[in-house]
Amino acid sequence: MRYLVVGLGNIGRRRRALLGRRCVATVDPYVPEADHRDVAQCDPASFDAAVLAVPSDAKLALVEHLLGLGKFVLVEKPLVIPDRSTLERLEHLAREHGVCWYTSYNYRFEPSVVRLRELYHGGAIGDLYYARMVVANGTVAHVKGTWRDTSLGVIEDLACHLFDLAAWILDERPVFRTWTAQHHETTGPDHAVLGSDDGRLVLDVSYLSWKNQFRIDLVGSRGSLHLDGMRKWGPCELSVRERVFPSGVPRESTFRDEGPDLSWEQDITLFEERAQAKASSGAEDWWVSECLRSCAGGVR
Repeated sequence: MRYLVVGLGNIGRRRRALLGRRCVATVDPYVPEADHRDVAQCDPASFDAAVLAVPSDAKLALVEHLLGLGKFVLVEKPLVIPDRSTLERLEHLAREHGVCWYTSYNYRFEPSVVRLRELYHGGAIGDLYYARMVVANGTVAHVKGTWRDTSLGVIEDLACHLFDLAAWILDERPVFRTWTAQHHETTGPDHAVLGSDDGRLVLDVSYLSWKNQFRIDLVGSRGSLHLDGMRKWGPCELSVRERVFPSGVPRESTFRDEGPDLSWEQDITLFEERAQAKASSGAEDWWVSECLRSCAGGVR
């Protein structure tokens, strides 16, 4: 599959490097090294798929244009779909031209996340009582004043990863709402805590963590699972705690993982599998969009 990479920021450059010679051209109106300033300048016959690493407000028009050209589209998260008519229009275009779009959430490919999911579905903790997920970094100074400093800020940028993980790990798609959203150095929220309507799932996202954090805690009737870290930030630990009845120190096993971050390669593999099946991510995008809309009501 031949790719066009649209957007040459950090993520676009990473995609270009990963694709190597399969990236036939790049597009960016602001980066001189890009091959083209506009997608319309590209010969449609020269590429089969496009990667969109662009600001959120540019994504929908580009997805619609590229689907109309009969191209497969990989969208960097999130793709915010404003209404049902827009979703139906995109799905119609994809079917009409025999293509699809897929929105990327590469955290699900972390080996420790994959193992945690397998343990959870294997019954390691019994019935789920509650869960907490955290993703936090210290990038606030890089975000301030950029296109990422939106009205939803860190919620749109990072919480969408946790929405995806909640659905992928737990097979649940609850409604999330903002419990607290703080503005310290940015216009939009730079720290927020979100919760499901039933209070069982809590998400914590921040640009104000001076040491990067990624953590998942699942607590159930028979034990608990605790993941700390992801490969791109260093060694990871996944602990399994087996409940002792009626109480007492749990029996605990800890698995350690480290190595290169291969999530981006696996993400491309999944995109190409979905392209072969012509399976768009419309349902996933609509649910994430609904979560973001419900969270917006709690941002002041």
